[in-house]
Amino acid sequence: MIRAQVKKAVDRCFAQGVTEGLWSAAGADRYTVELPKHQGQGDFATNVAMILAGVERKKPREIAAIFAERLATFNELIDRVEVAGPGFVNIFINPAQWQGLVPQILAAGAGFGRSEVGGGRKVMVEFVSANPTGPLSIGHGRQAILGDAIARLLAATGHQVYREYYYNNAGRQMRVLGESTRARYLELLGLVSTFPEDGYQGQYIVDIARSLIEEKGDSLRAHEAVAPFQEQAERAIFADISATLTRMGIHFDNYYNERSLYEQGHIEAVVAELRGKGLVYDQDGAVWFRTTALGHDQDRVIIKSSGEPTYRLPDIAYHREKFRRGFDWLVDIFGSDHIATVPDVLAGVEALGYDPARVTVVLHQFVTLTRDGKQVKMSTRKANFVTVDELLDEVGVDPVRFFFMMRKADSQLEFDLALATRQSQENPVYYVQYAHARLCALLRQAAERGIATDEPASLADLALLAAPEELKLLQSLSTFPATVEACALELAPHRLIFYLLELAGQLHSYYNRHKVLGDDPALSRARLALVQVLRLVFANGLAMVGLTVPERM
Repeated sequence: MIRAQVKKAVDRCFAQGVTEGLWSAAGADRYTVELPKHQGQGDFATNVAMILAGVERKKPREIAAIFAERLATFNELIDRVEVAGPGFVNIFINPAQWQGLVPQILAAGAGFGRSEVGGGRKVMVEFVSANPTGPLSIGHGRQAILGDAIARLLAATGHQVYREYYYNNAGRQMRVLGESTRARYLELLGLVSTFPEDGYQGQYIVDIARSLIEEKGDSLRAHEAVAPFQEQAERAIFADISATLTRMGIHFDNYYNERSLYEQGHIEAVVAELRGKGLVYDQDGAVWFRTTALGHDQDRVIIKSSGEPTYRLPDIAYHREKFRRGFDWLVDIFGSDHIATVPDVLAGVEALGYDPARVTVVLHQFVTLTRDGKQVKMSTRKANFVTVDELLDEVGVDPVRFFFMMRKADSQLEFDLALATRQSQENPVYYVQYAHARLCALLRQAAERGIATDEPASLADLALLAAPEELKLLQSLSTFPATVEACALELAPHRLIFYLLELAGQLHSYYNRHKVLGDDPALSRARLALVQVLRLVFANGLAMVGLTVPERM
């Protein structure tokens, strides 16, 4: 918005200087227009003079003075320009520009912050993809919420988003699941059983075995095949996973079954194609992927001597199918335990003729539960780890979503249970949602006083929004669309959380210092217009990352 106008003005001054021979065009596109780091340094600052000084071997403050003089002629946009430090050009915007944002934001309504920067690009976001061997852990919960927020932000910025869950129901872990269920089934019948050494220990396995007895009685007591036990466990566990995801407001467009990669011959096709390129060989009874030929330190086993594929092979085949389905951008959201396999899968993608640059992998770190700074272990009803449902039961959906988005994906997350349950402004999710509720309360109070809150903003004297805090709020609102775009393109929902927290802080401070509904009707109408646009941005921002937008708290 205004930042784009300032950049355009700086570009025009630069182009004029090139035309007049003051500097060459070599510095084009190398300078920036940014928000200053410290108060009092203008609304925007540009380093154009220092960039040009380096290119042209001239004094930066002399170049800065030329820019300051010329930028000052854009007096409808710019109030004044100052040269600071070694040659920064600090630009102060005409207050009328900030005030003029109010009707623009109101006109955009729920669309404010949304854009078409994605240009209809087809993006697949794969996330969660938890094996149906147990309830969702809090690590899976972080991934689920991170993936959902990324998908929502991409959709809000003009991408065609397809959400997929890779349903891994093949391989050894599923066989162990079936064996664990059979062992518990026999135990409940009072029969001798041998529990697998690396079997699944949670109470949920006992519950599944009990349900099998309720359905089948003891008819499976002599059944040697693991299939009926595995199928019962898989159905029950995936129903549990689906219910948890629904509880968090998360849905998928497709569940891609890993088994189909085997049944449709994709695994064999990948091996054959890589072998044909000289990138697969046999050694010690295993099948190896020659990743050293692709710049890696060592080759990797893709089929063990037992004949069982390692994780790398079906993952390579799965990504091949993603590309063949016509997606432009593949976004994978994994736990940090995948860090070792990602380079191998990308090497496979490249070896098969696809561009690995079209794959972006977001690795998230683990979650530690704390209470007032001390690590805690919650009671686990269903497994030998903390489940997402247990966390949701204790703190609720919104705090879980908010807290899981508060940190960069690659940062360790400490989830403070005491803070998350606190009903006060110390709780960050409450702090932001209360900002929206407070704005709604102001609009209700205005209506109770007979002040129309649905009048066009053009009827208000917006020039009265001249307090420094009001101009700062408007400046922050102007950055909302660019913030959303950056969050989407950088796959970084935490940036929008930071934005909402900062905006809430500015609002609460403003509310404590200025009376919105005062004795001056004209000033009250102007401030109510500001309240309306603030409410709109909070509502849009919260909704974009799947948080509820309460009107009362």
